[in-house]
Amino acid sequence: MSQLPVRQNALIRGTRRTHKPALAFALVALLSACSGRPPDNLGVHNGRLTPCPESPNCVSSQASDAVHRVEPLPLKGSPEQTRTLLVKVLADEPRVRLIEQDANYLRAEFSSQVLRFVDDVEFLLGEQAVDVRSASRLGYSDLGVNRQRIEDLRQRLGEQL
Repeated sequence: MSQLPVRQNALIRGTRRTHKPALAFALVALLSACSGRPPDNLGVHNGRLTPCPESPNCVSSQASDAVHRVEPLPLKGSPEQTRTLLVKVLADEPRVRLIEQDANYLRAEFSSQVLRFVDDVEFLLGEQAVDVRSASRLGYSDLGVNRQRIEDLRQRLGEQL
């Protein structure tokens, strides 16, 4: 019997071992790239949240077009009480980090479960309602994820006592 299959198997086994760390590193780098960097224009500017881009991967209660428009969240008591409830709801959500907060503004990052895509979600608390904006950092379409997220948050906020 020839030694060729033995040598081939040894080469294959050795190659697998040496490439596993490189493949793991490449996979980690690829998945971390899905998060992107937060846009520089987030936050409140002249009393308003940043408008949505032309792409359909963003919704905002301050948008006027049907593609991007979502209703603001209702207040649950005073703006301060609503803020407290929103912080609680966000803390109970999986894969959510509260990044910024002050008396009338909250910003959170939501990460998708598999590829860790990051969406930026903002809340501007007013005297009548909570304006919201949810936008994907990467890609063109979000397949309705941002709109569904706001509606889920609306429901969870409504369930709070």
